[in-house]
Amino acid sequence: MKVMLRLLNSLPVFWIFLSVPALILVRNYLAGDVIAMDMLHPTGEFSARFMIIAMLISPMMTVFGNRSWLTWLLRRRRSFGLAAFGYALLHLIFYVIDMEEVSAMLAEIDAPGIWTGWLAFLVFTPLAITSSNAAMRAMGKRWKSLQRLVYLAALLTLAHWLLIHDGVTGALIHFAPLALFQLLRGIIIYSKATPKAVQTE
Repeated sequence: MKVMLRLLNSLPVFWIFLSVPALILVRNYLAGDVIAMDMLHPTGEFSARFMIIAMLISPMMTVFGNRSWLTWLLRRRRSFGLAAFGYALLHLIFYVIDMEEVSAMLAEIDAPGIWTGWLAFLVFTPLAITSSNAAMRAMGKRWKSLQRLVYLAALLTLAHWLLIHDGVTGALIHFAPLALFQLLRGIIIYSKATPKAVQTE
């Protein structure tokens, strides 16, 4: 266990760990075990999972306090976010391969289940591009405002998932913890702010 934790504390090793599902999926596709269409669901799911993990860290810190395991996750939050974008990009690549022709993609782009996915990816792209420390320093306060667009990306991802698939169970299981902890975070922040507001009246 200690060896595993020591390895995961190395950022390059942690990146390899995040990449393992992608490597397995690509290997299966290149080996001819599956077709491009079969890759759409797992790549999309992994993208959503890593995005949700990245978004869960702050509300969980509000609820549980500064726990050591949450601090560990916080230091790797951008890695989770970039992994989410990487899997979203892989999802898009397999979609393009499956559709084969641009005309086929354009023919269905106005479908709600499709344009929500495209829009989620477009929103996600500048977040990934500006995820570096250099971008954070260059943008200053604007960096945090831009990164808040991840909430829009999450809503679009949820809509995309619900509209593409017949059942809602998978999407709700993934996004319910995020909704719950965001709600708890809002309640805690509001409860702390309310007494101060009463005292100033």
